[in-house]
Amino acid sequence: MKTRVLCLLADGFEEIEMITPVDLLRRAGIEVVVASLQRKTAIGRSGIRVEADVSLVSLDTAKFDLLLIPGGPGVANLRKDGRAATLAREFAAAGKPVAAICAAPLVLMDAGLLDGKRFTAHQSVRETLPGALDERVVEDGILITSRGAGTAMDFGLALVARLAGQNAADQVAADIMA
Repeated sequence: MKTRVLCLLADGFEEIEMITPVDLLRRAGIEVVVASLQRKTAIGRSGIRVEADVSLVSLDTAKFDLLLIPGGPGVANLRKDGRAATLAREFAAAGKPVAAICAAPLVLMDAGLLDGKRFTAHQSVRETLPGALDERVVEDGILITSRGAGTAMDFGLALVARLAGQNAADQVAADIMA
């Protein structure tokens, strides 16, 4: 079976933090399904419209190997909706990786997944997440976190390495001259 990633999409998402990891994963031959929480087209924080592949309600989320949660102001929408935290708990309970960038570690906090874990997050949420480290990407067990848009490339390559191995990540990095 092909490795599958579920990427959540909500209005206000940070475009770089969604598109960069999805692009890198797909370059590595990993299937990524972008699922919207609301309507099919979401508007990012910079006004870029992105069309989701499917609606989250139509998916069997158990058939995915990793949950990807982009950051940006749209994290408030993810938290208010509640399904992202529920999914994060379900993935973690199944031993599947959960990846969050920028403000999205707030969803991991809501899911109760950060206690005793090493993680990073955007500086704008560090008062709420005082344990956040000042590292570009932090991996602790099944959790993979990153700081923000400026670290999206590192984050995406870490996801490729986790799912397809370091050789695949190195090849993708070489192909794009990273």
